[in-house]
Amino acid sequence: MKFFLLSSHFSTLRFIVIINKNSLYSSFLLYCLIHLSSKLVDLGIERKRDKGFLCIEKKDLLIDGFEEGRIKTRIGRQRSFEERSISEISVGLNRGLGSSETLYSPGGRSTWETPRSSAPNAFEPHPMFAEAWDALRQSIVFFNGQPVGTIAANDQTEDALNYDQVFVRDFVPSALAFLMNGEPEIVKNFLLKTLYLQGWEKRVDRFKLGEGVMPASFKVLHNPNRKTDSLLADFGESAIGRVAPVDSGLWWIILLRAYTKSTGDSTLAETDECQKGIRLILTLCLSEGFDTFPTLLCADGCCMIDRQMGIYGYPVEIQALFFMVLRCALVLLKHDTEGKEFVDRVLKRLHALSYHMRSYFWIDIQQLNNIYRYKTEEYSHTAVNKFNVIPESIPEWLLDFMPNRGGYFIGNVSPARMDFRWFALGNCIAILSCLATNEQSMAIMDLLEERWEELVGEMPLKVCYPAIENHEWRIVTGCDPKNTRWSYHNGGSWPVLLWLLTAACIKTGRPQIARRAIDLAESRLLKDGWPEYYDGKLGRYIGKQARKYQTWSIAGYLVAKMMLEDPSHLGMISLEEDKRIKPLMKRSTSWTC
Repeated sequence: MKFFLLSSHFSTLRFIVIINKNSLYSSFLLYCLIHLSSKLVDLGIERKRDKGFLCIEKKDLLIDGFEEGRIKTRIGRQRSFEERSISEISVGLNRGLGSSETLYSPGGRSTWETPRSSAPNAFEPHPMFAEAWDALRQSIVFFNGQPVGTIAANDQTEDALNYDQVFVRDFVPSALAFLMNGEPEIVKNFLLKTLYLQGWEKRVDRFKLGEGVMPASFKVLHNPNRKTDSLLADFGESAIGRVAPVDSGLWWIILLRAYTKSTGDSTLAETDECQKGIRLILTLCLSEGFDTFPTLLCADGCCMIDRQMGIYGYPVEIQALFFMVLRCALVLLKHDTEGKEFVDRVLKRLHALSYHMRSYFWIDIQQLNNIYRYKTEEYSHTAVNKFNVIPESIPEWLLDFMPNRGGYFIGNVSPARMDFRWFALGNCIAILSCLATNEQSMAIMDLLEERWEELVGEMPLKVCYPAIENHEWRIVTGCDPKNTRWSYHNGGSWPVLLWLLTAACIKTGRPQIARRAIDLAESRLLKDGWPEYYDGKLGRYIGKQARKYQTWSIAGYLVAKMMLEDPSHLGMISLEEDKRIKPLMKRSTSWTC
């Protein structure tokens, strides 16, 4: 064993130790070193980290005794996530793997080349981390003794309404938290139960819904007399506005891939039932009709924005999820006769969808200048202003909001209409799915940094920006009392979006942005009782109708925290570039491409 004393002074003691494990003499010297270090620590010498060298400290060494001339040691990770080089966590994240993405990760690990926790307790979490886990476990729903999901909220001070149900979109962050914690059983049960519900005949006012529609939510009904459980599903017939959830089936496929990626268990996805479920969802999404666009035509209230908010048409949230689902389907579908047919259809749609979104939904300062100078009433395929957008429709707020560096995917594009609002979920999913090019992903992060006060404020993260108000609010929302300005889905701040922001930050090599957002959340979330959302321009006030102990607020924090500590978890919810979906579009692409 070689022993070097690098420096010794009152505040620190640094060593480099090279151990020959086969030497009993080396083991004895190491024991003496530990004993010496212990004495120095007992005398009050402070512990300090050194970025250049490994510091062996008293609490980092576990002596199990001598065994065949060896001393067993356990050395915890010495550097925090913030101290790591950005290159350590970003290497491989932006590297395209074409069609050869490894879907299955034996041992529950992803293929991302990022550091992993050396032990479950290798870092010291915030005190509210344990509180969050306790609250999440209290929200678990059981069916015949088996965990099948988590309720939407566990607020004992309010009427339950439908907050005591398991929502498909709400369960996703809960599922990711359980997967990251090595508890896949509840996720598998959830996937199977919702797949079973998909097979139900679905009718709303005598009208039969598509066979592939997934439920918005389900409830477990317990019969204490017969000691049996039954399921009650909602496919939109009980929802406010009676809108079927377009995003439920999309999230289901994304979660199936996350489960498979995390556990390495390909058998679930390869079952005939799961394969049929995937194909039924794709059939709905890929159906041909009168539309001339590759995007999905959707009604208001069909996704996280579940009330009248003017997102009808082609909302960016649904298009980004649609793109991600098509890419997940490519690796989930079996290449049998039926599977190959769908793979061909998916690839064709991906080409068209990526071109459409990157060209027409993207905006930055250069593109804004182009739109500002558009001519209207252009005819034929040579038209530059293809959707006949009137330049006077550009809102005044956008002219001041758009920075010189940065850009984003706008909320909606349809004939004579561009919704220039910024939507958080759609832009984060665009990064994670590689719908956004590398340049566009960086531009979205630039925008977040440049407009931090507007988009993040005092509580991450604005669901959309800006709020609509006054006469526009009355017309667009129908005077919705819940969606008043800077509240709920009209510019409210939603803690659940923290996990999506963190994932996007890690993928783009900007973990410091996520760390800053998590610090904001940790300063208030537990104290405020895990609210559903916050109100105000800066997110300073607990939402006026927000439920406390909202499960996805709790789970969103846990996922963000665990992902930042161990970025390899990113592989569950993020995709690498696919070489088949080229060419790359330039960051400031003109609509004349």
